[in-house]
Amino acid sequence: MKNILFLMLIASLLGGCAMNLVTGRNQLSLVPESELQLMATSQYNTFLSENKTLSNNNSSAAMVNRVGARIANAVTKYYTGKGQGEVLEGYKWEFNTVDSKDINAWCMPGGKVVVYTGLLPVTQNETALAIVMGHEIAHAIAKHGSERMSRAMVQQLGGTALEVALSQKPQQTRDLFMTSYGIGSQVGAMLPWSRQQETEADQFGLIFAAMAGYDPREAIPFWQRMSSAGGAKQPEFLSTHPSDDTRMRKLNQFMPEALKYYTGR
Repeated sequence: MKNILFLMLIASLLGGCAMNLVTGRNQLSLVPESELQLMATSQYNTFLSENKTLSNNNSSAAMVNRVGARIANAVTKYYTGKGQGEVLEGYKWEFNTVDSKDINAWCMPGGKVVVYTGLLPVTQNETALAIVMGHEIAHAIAKHGSERMSRAMVQQLGGTALEVALSQKPQQTRDLFMTSYGIGSQVGAMLPWSRQQETEADQFGLIFAAMAGYDPREAIPFWQRMSSAGGAKQPEFLSTHPSDDTRMRKLNQFMPEALKYYTGR
């Protein structure tokens, strides 16, 4: 019986693998993007209702909106130019700034973005903010959160389909969603990004920022500041991110490609 269940699980996993148009690699994908976007809209609105957001008239919020709009336009141009507009199907971009000391930012499926004010003293300038937002948006577009949630569903729910998981274990499923996208610590520790996912987010994030008119070379001093932020205690934003010489070396490797998209403003 155990062998049969094991074989069924393996078959489910193999059937749940799909080629990602963004990364070009096979990813475990047990949750349809359309359903993730529905969950994102619901959880995003709940999050905003429970947290203090800054008015659009606030200078910090205005900067976040400005950067977000430029990167969203760049992302659309990038994938439309490749004939892959379906990558952004269902996206309805929203950018909000939350008043919090946490050094954090994230992007849900469908383009639901939040930047915490605690991040801004570390970014220090609009270009560095674009580096962060490009990186987080790249995670969402590359479906890294979906990949993490799929893996977590296999580990914790035995690969149960989303609609079944929501009906039988709704709170556990919603918690998995929130932790998969690095949203808050109230639902448990963030699920770690893999090195591969981080590398992909760095690579595409640099391109998106550059296409939006921001100098991608700002990524190096920014990540150096992030590495030293908080002294011995890393900010939550970095708790599951590699922040070492490997990242800097990879960023330098990606820089020539990103600079091809940078025209300056």
